[in-house]
Amino acid sequence: MKATGIVRRIDDLGRVVIPKEIRRTMRIREGDPLEIYTDREGEVIFKKYSPIGEMASFASQYAETLQKTCSMAVVICDRDAVIASAGVPKREYADKKVSVAFEEVIESRVLYTHKEHGERISVIEDGGSHYVSCAMPIITEGDIVGCVASVIAHDGDGTDRIPTDLETKLIQTAAGFLGKQLEN
Repeated sequence: MKATGIVRRIDDLGRVVIPKEIRRTMRIREGDPLEIYTDREGEVIFKKYSPIGEMASFASQYAETLQKTCSMAVVICDRDAVIASAGVPKREYADKKVSVAFEEVIESRVLYTHKEHGERISVIEDGGSHYVSCAMPIITEGDIVGCVASVIAHDGDGTDRIPTDLETKLIQTAAGFLGKQLEN
């Protein structure tokens, strides 16, 4: 565990303020759920809770099915990191933080489709070998919990492939289905 040198007191209602610097670094937003753990040494540990992370195995199977049946590279993420992927290098994408531009796509709450000659949005912070073709945020009970995206490999000739209607419908269906699974 990393020491920050910041000390906070618990108020009369049992609350403690998480410093702004830590919230910014850990991408903790107002309203984000946190899990609270304790260990044998008496430490209290706060961990960001990811509803979509709870169903990572299921999300992985869904991504693999889309990839096998449609030959489409797919990435499924929560609001912060990649949870599941298929058709992309696993080591390159597994558990990597999402890029700021992709985070904006997630926060938009609407279907994103890449436009010809438009900006290529990378899924992960360090760029990766693919860019987003089509993405749909996963919304459950009115809250954004993640995103499903089809991705395309960066090619050498610089040409853009525009997502097909079928691709956009499959991505929307996947996001809607995963959102409904989280409600149950």
